[in-house]
Amino acid sequence: MDWFTASDYWLSRLVFQRALAAVYLVAFLTAALQFRALLGSRGMLPIPRYVARVPFRQAPSLFQLHYSDRFFAACAWTGVTVSAALLAGVDGLLPLWAAMLLWLVPWALYLSIVNVGQTWYGFGWESLLLETGFLAVFLGNDEVAPPVVVLFLLRWILFRVEFGAGLIKLRGDACWRKLTCLDHHHETQPMPGPLSWFFHHLPKPLHRVEVAANHVTQLAVPFLLFAPQPVASAAAALMIVTQLWLVLSGNFSWLNWITIVLALSAVRFPADPPPVPDAPPWYVVVVLAVAALLLFLSYRPVANMVSRRQVMNRSFDPLHLVNTYGAFGSVSRVRYEVVVEGTADAVPREDSDWREYEFKGKPGDPRRWPRQFAPYHLRLDWMMWFAALSPAYAGTWFGALVERLLENDRDTLRLLRRSPFPPDEPPRHIRARLFRYRYTTWRELRETGACWHRTYVREFLPPTRLAGAARRP
Repeated sequence: MDWFTASDYWLSRLVFQRALAAVYLVAFLTAALQFRALLGSRGMLPIPRYVARVPFRQAPSLFQLHYSDRFFAACAWTGVTVSAALLAGVDGLLPLWAAMLLWLVPWALYLSIVNVGQTWYGFGWESLLLETGFLAVFLGNDEVAPPVVVLFLLRWILFRVEFGAGLIKLRGDACWRKLTCLDHHHETQPMPGPLSWFFHHLPKPLHRVEVAANHVTQLAVPFLLFAPQPVASAAAALMIVTQLWLVLSGNFSWLNWITIVLALSAVRFPADPPPVPDAPPWYVVVVLAVAALLLFLSYRPVANMVSRRQVMNRSFDPLHLVNTYGAFGSVSRVRYEVVVEGTADAVPREDSDWREYEFKGKPGDPRRWPRQFAPYHLRLDWMMWFAALSPAYAGTWFGALVERLLENDRDTLRLLRRSPFPPDEPPRHIRARLFRYRYTTWRELRETGACWHRTYVREFLPPTRLAGAARRP
């Protein structure tokens, strides 16, 4: 059945599957370690409250049928376990049908999490992982050669990721057309990495080259994915290099890594394929039926890409089977950060002993250098960046965050790098202030050791205490 399979892509499939399992592993680990404070029964956006008002057909999830913190933890850690098994190659030891069911498990579990994740899971790479993971179910194992149609659909996802991102940049901020966006982006991106300061201080002509190369990679190279080999492999390799450049320049969760995983599926590695039998008829029927469904569902993402009102990062079905992607259609020129502080004083004053909470990833203390966290996703830190752009982004959860800090809630404090208050002595008041941040110059860095300089802008939240809290002596 030569028309159905491509045996010379067997190593490409193997590399793709192991890399995808690694991304799944990080995603489930992120969920397991952070959910209690974000989505748990006493979280900032509790799942029970969400499923009570959103029907199953709109957000299909296991947690629509039952929810408890213990059950969520079991699902998340099951996802970690299955992902680790797939990373170790257990699917290759199973019959074809069993391997497909094993790949279906992390997809179903992560879909259940994303569909009740609300604001915390509203990022494009959640849908990208689900769309890619669904196709992985039908890629087969050592019993069959990789199906051509599934390999094509993986390239189709990669094409939409890159081309959609390129289009939204050209249609969006004028700085992309003027090649000047990277004069600002490394400084104002959601979560800078340890090398972002140095990327920002690269010569401006090099920034122009970066933007121009980005346009080529996202607007021209994606079409070469569908060219004969070795052109397709070269196109995929160029995309991988571009994504690794982004990995070095910032913390974008697993967005860059899942894009690299997709690109790996298009690279034909030089290796002799092992002998395998023809694909069983039931497998051929299932794969072709799924491919037909996904091509049919591609209509809306394609219509969105060609529209002048293109939107980015949207799912068109509750199963996240085919989605639209894109990022940074506009680039901020100025960086703002919300700084959260607490005091033990009974009456809060400007000269009170205000102590700053330190977040793990987002900028705070100007002398603290950013760390590398991606592909791990610090969800609260990312949403704090959005909150600094506009208080509207924080409307549903920021009040709950303040309440948990006033209680010294253990699960919430675990999301932070450091709390300035002992566990048994919570603050009496919390306030938040908005600061403007900018990278220091080379001279300022040498003189002060600080990578950031910050300037107070305005009050974000006035001093707040727990409602009805008794005054302590």
